[in-house]
Amino acid sequence: MTLSHLEYLAERLVDAERKRQPCAPLREDIRLHQGDAIEAAYRIQQSNVQRRLDAGARIVGRKIGLTSVAVQRQLGVDSPDYGCLFADMACGDNEEIPLSRLLQPKVEAEIVLVLERDLSCERHTVADLIGATAYALPALEIVDSRIADWNIGLTDTIADNASCGLFVLGSRPVSLSRFDLVDCTMRLTENGTEVSRGQGSACLGNPLNAACWLADRMVQLGTPLQAGDILLTGALGPMQAVRAGATYHADIEGLGRVRTRFSTLES
Repeated sequence: MTLSHLEYLAERLVDAERKRQPCAPLREDIRLHQGDAIEAAYRIQQSNVQRRLDAGARIVGRKIGLTSVAVQRQLGVDSPDYGCLFADMACGDNEEIPLSRLLQPKVEAEIVLVLERDLSCERHTVADLIGATAYALPALEIVDSRIADWNIGLTDTIADNASCGLFVLGSRPVSLSRFDLVDCTMRLTENGTEVSRGQGSACLGNPLNAACWLADRMVQLGTPLQAGDILLTGALGPMQAVRAGATYHADIEGLGRVRTRFSTLES
């Protein structure tokens, strides 16, 4: 299979978003690639990342997915995956989001790290991540899939930029020394009713473990994490399907609250 065919698969994802019509899964076509299927999926992702850069988009960070051990086992993998965050994916705390911007969104609560130093070591330690982090924020990730009915396998979600949609950042930065990343509890509500609960340890035992993995991976790829980058470290509890007109609040112990509202207005 040639790169041109991988580019064709990348185009299918672009068409799905452009036409607002999710497409069939890509994994069987990716499996036909003569080589590593995961590598092929990342090549599809990178093709669409480059397409957006060529159109003037700005990268502001990365997201880490598959940080739940249970989900890794379900998909038959032993490590997370990653996607690229662009500036136009960012939403403000308590901003109303037009549902028309998304295809089949789900919401989950996460801890975000914002870097103040580059991370360029071949292998990073937790101490490196602590030293490089300016502050943490609570966040809502609005995951979305260009694959119909969320019928995804590992290579589907990797190719689809780790199912990135939008993200909402809290507005009160907190030093890592001010809260417990492992034992902090998370509560996500929809219109005041709890729909998800978890804690920091749900993210690979500690969100810093996920961040170390990502930092190492980005160096291996020749695109190390840089000062100012936003890192979405992974879900602290189960994701919830978004309902039109609903309001979602995430409270993370010691870190604070972040919220968003959805409407049916045109973007």
